[in-house]
Amino acid sequence: MRIIVIRHGESEGDILNVHEGRADFNLTEKGHIQAEAMAEYVSKTYNIDKIYVSTLKRAVQTAKHLSEKVAVPIILDDNLMEFNNGLIAGLSWAEADEKYPKVENLPIDQSVYGQESRVEFRKRAESAFGRILNENDSNSTVAIVSHGGMINQLYHVFLGLPIESKTFFRTGDTGIHEWILKEERYILRANYVEHTIEIE
Repeated sequence: MRIIVIRHGESEGDILNVHEGRADFNLTEKGHIQAEAMAEYVSKTYNIDKIYVSTLKRAVQTAKHLSEKVAVPIILDDNLMEFNNGLIAGLSWAEADEKYPKVENLPIDQSVYGQESRVEFRKRAESAFGRILNENDSNSTVAIVSHGGMINQLYHVFLGLPIESKTFFRTGDTGIHEWILKEERYILRANYVEHTIEIE
């Protein structure tokens, strides 16, 4: 199985410099241009069989560009949503720091400020990944359109890293990752963003 993992394009939340997470922002005009460039690249490079998408607007709007380009409908999955950041969603960084200061060394099964725990976040990634494996055969090429934090979690699931892992995988706007899942697991491409180089 080939898995193409894609982050959404630039969102209004990026411009406002606020905590996104579950705050449901639209793409910016630039974000739509990025998404169209991604869709053009992916459509010419891969034969996409299915597209699984977070239900948040910025991911859905990104995925629609790809869906239209490859003529494959999107499959919405709540488990692909970004980290549930509770009360800080939509707040500026300064306001969030003042109202809800960071709690250090929180156990992985506990949370604060209405957020989900690290265990809950990981379980959602495992559920989403498991669904994709169950619904597709070994010859399929599947696209996932999600968010930076969730993509990091999906990497951890794919590589079998522990919940406590301090390994982070960054993804730029419409960054593309390419994984192969056979008896072994291969990362062929990580955070590919060349399709956005000329977009200002």
